[in-house]
Amino acid sequence: MTTTVTDKKLSPNEELKSSIPTLSGNIYATIADESVDHFSAEDIQFLKFHGSYQQDDRDLRKTGKKYIMMVRGRIPGGVMTAKQWCVFDELATQYGNNTLRLTTRQSIQFHGVVKSNLRPLIKRINESLLSTLSACGDITRNVMAPPTPAYTRARDQVYADAHEVARALAPRTKAYHSIWIDGVQLDNEAPENKEFEDPLYGKAYLPRKFKVAFAVPPVNDIDVLTNCLGFIAIVENDQVVGYNVCVGGSMGRSHGNAATYPRIADVLGFITPDKVVNVAKAVLTIHRDFGDRVDRKHARLKYVIAERGAAWARNEVNQRAGTILAPARPFKFTSSTDLLGWRQAVDGKWFFGMYVNMGRVKDAQKAVLRQVAEQFPNLEFRITPNQNVILVNADATEKSAISALLQAAGLKPEQQTSPLRATALACPALPTCGLALAESERMLPGVIDRIEKICDDLGLSGEEIIVRSTGCPNGCARPYMAELAFVGKGPGRYQVWLGGNAAGTRLNRLWKDVVKEADLETELRPLFVRFATERNPEERFGDWCDRTLWTETATPH
Repeated sequence: MTTTVTDKKLSPNEELKSSIPTLSGNIYATIADESVDHFSAEDIQFLKFHGSYQQDDRDLRKTGKKYIMMVRGRIPGGVMTAKQWCVFDELATQYGNNTLRLTTRQSIQFHGVVKSNLRPLIKRINESLLSTLSACGDITRNVMAPPTPAYTRARDQVYADAHEVARALAPRTKAYHSIWIDGVQLDNEAPENKEFEDPLYGKAYLPRKFKVAFAVPPVNDIDVLTNCLGFIAIVENDQVVGYNVCVGGSMGRSHGNAATYPRIADVLGFITPDKVVNVAKAVLTIHRDFGDRVDRKHARLKYVIAERGAAWARNEVNQRAGTILAPARPFKFTSSTDLLGWRQAVDGKWFFGMYVNMGRVKDAQKAVLRQVAEQFPNLEFRITPNQNVILVNADATEKSAISALLQAAGLKPEQQTSPLRATALACPALPTCGLALAESERMLPGVIDRIEKICDDLGLSGEEIIVRSTGCPNGCARPYMAELAFVGKGPGRYQVWLGGNAAGTRLNRLWKDVVKEADLETELRPLFVRFATERNPEERFGDWCDRTLWTETATPH
């Protein structure tokens, strides 16, 4: 394994990973100890690799910390069987807070899990033939694939390739099975454990997370350019002839640190499908070998690519993958949103795109999805990166029966929500996320109500604007690609970012550094007044912002 040489002190995370390369820590010993309700600081870091974050309910901090766990599934491409959906639904009720939180990486999170319920929950997920391994941590995260079956049969080939990459990049540690399936604490001092080195990741794994996604133009419902590694399918006659490889995308940044920034990936070149796994391993090892292991805020692959350049990255990929990247093939993205309601798939069957408010499946929606899964076991449940659910493979009779179930539950099969709300994304933020500086999931619905009122007043009713919100600058809901975004700066205070586009190919820019939530209408209404009067025919809000605002001032307000 090639590694960069540094005389600087490694970050504590790097020393910790190298000291126990199996990633076992003392996790199972703590699980078995009923006298404690939380994990040590070291084990918190190891737990991430197993798919869990230790948190506490921040609404209750005045009465003392109530420790809870967030558990995240690894669901490649976001595809689940109906039976697996039922398992997750049951686990959310039995061990979580009775909700399923859909993520922007096509996964499901359980919130409110107490320590004593952690192992039975994760064990059941594995028994359903899914996992939580590497859903978090300095490792390859959930590999994403296009969810919508409406455009080309080639989507199935893309999904198969995404699965191959997910398998190839999975870690090989035996600690996961030992802890969550067998219920055994590994001996970290045993020679075979102390000297364990993952054949792909090495002893210290990656400097930070590594995100992989596949997309099929013209639809960019994956936001593929925001990933460390993206494969953009080139389709001819409904067959994938290859992929354009893009590297170095990422949303994360830190307030007050200009050295951190969101970035969209560079397109390096074209490969045939048989090279996908080798190229994925090559890009991952570039991150492994050249990523910053001293400063975690500078440890993402995007900084390696930004500082060394696309030509350097292309040469490294060629050498490591044993191939030559050909010139990139032409492609164009035109949209990044989901199809809601009933649509016909390319195979003639029907699929139903269900809007999920802020990605939180609960109450009547949770109950009816469970009914659908039980009554129609041949359906696929696909989680979208826009935090919705797509029910796939229904015939005409099943379509009518599912619509009847939805209507009986008080849910509309068509016109489920407004255009503005349909494209909105928010991260969970408070009260569970320890990094949140401000509200997000609990704040955004009300803010959208207020924006819709402004639009109604100005004759903009029904306007689609991609609005996203995060409680901190890390960017989990991809705010820096939105037409309008709110990024938490402090309690009740947000940065406002403007100017992304519908295709997911342009970063937005910081417009206002601090706006109180109560003042959002005061700041936004003049913008919408101008947009209503100055826009070109059919011009979107994000395109108008990009065209006009940055010619008026060189710096944000």
